[in-house]
Amino acid sequence: MAAAQGRFSDGADGMDSAEESSVPLPFRRAVEGLKKARLRPGIEIDPTKPPQRLAPYAYALEAAVVDGEEDLADGRLILLHDPAGHDAWHGTFRLVTLVRAELEPEMAADPLLPEVCWSWLTGALEARGLAYGEASGTVTMASSHYFGGLAERRPATQIEIRASWTPREGVGGVPDTSAHLAAWCELLCQIAGLPPVGPTDSVTGVVSLPQRRGPHHP
Repeated sequence: MAAAQGRFSDGADGMDSAEESSVPLPFRRAVEGLKKARLRPGIEIDPTKPPQRLAPYAYALEAAVVDGEEDLADGRLILLHDPAGHDAWHGTFRLVTLVRAELEPEMAADPLLPEVCWSWLTGALEARGLAYGEASGTVTMASSHYFGGLAERRPATQIEIRASWTPREGVGGVPDTSAHLAAWCELLCQIAGLPPVGPTDSVTGVVSLPQRRGPHHP
């Protein structure tokens, strides 16, 4: 297993060195933590354009669990930072996520699946000893049935998890974003139907974060 690699900014967002140096140090260190995360194989992860109005500073990743040419699950993780703090967050950082997957019929029929999916997120965080607060979210299931020219397709059920939580800040006001990303990837793998991997289990493979976009700031 190897660390994800990347850059804070490659100029693609139009920031020059002076603007980049004005970005708060805790946020820069939190972003670097995301780039150094050690992730299990089977996950493809890339930086993506972050939202511009949720917080003064934001950095976003998109990821997919892949099996050959097939995507088993995909999602997006956004790191938000407001140096002045945010009343709803009870902190200066917030993690926001969207995770989606198509379910096997057996899983879709389980009436407790929404509760189980939420426990996958909280369990992955707690398994790594991560302190967090103000967790909230939704678990949504949608079924598709096909007719006419598509009648040969079997019914499909998609599940979508939207969630956010406040990571506890550590030394220098910086949360352990590397561990939070690893926990989020564990959620992604579990919703894809892969067996869980503990935080201390040994896995092999390389997950590379390409050098593309940097964090947004106004």
